[in-house]
Amino acid sequence: MELFEAIKNRRSIRDYNKTKPVSKETIEKIVEAARWAPTAGNQQPIEVVVVFDQETREKLASLSGYAPYVKDSPVALVVCVNQKKYGKRYDKAGEFFKPMDASAAIQNMMLASYGLGLGTCWDSVLNKNAIRELLNIPEFVDPFSIIALGYPSKMPENPPKRRLLEEMIHWDTY
Repeated sequence: MELFEAIKNRRSIRDYNKTKPVSKETIEKIVEAARWAPTAGNQQPIEVVVVFDQETREKLASLSGYAPYVKDSPVALVVCVNQKKYGKRYDKAGEFFKPMDASAAIQNMMLASYGLGLGTCWDSVLNKNAIRELLNIPEFVDPFSIIALGYPSKMPENPPKRRLLEEMIHWDTY
């Protein structure tokens, strides 16, 4: 699949085929895409908790605040940032880099998923401590986001309307 085709055609999927499981090998390919995402100082702080368990996905859905579809997806990927990976090199700047590093990894995973015929929907983590406790995540690892993952039951037909390029690009000054 051509890269720009994937960028333009990937959609947020909230309705998954419940009869088609996602293999561990496929998930490893998707997380491999995250491994190659850029990170501040190449510190590679991204950790991924793969959740197959239905009861745990139901709890994640209730804790996320905006993602009831997580309970209906066959897999949830909880993307985390290991603060210890930033070490002394970045000290407290890791808080600044965390959203950039995690977002780059998430975008890579969503594009890789689409390229493998899967659908994703990216959601926030509102209650980090509850998710940390639910998944036994250490205190120095920050749950950042949840990605619902599975084979789509159907693909949306039309891409959402986008602003014109001329409306968003500014040359030399705003």
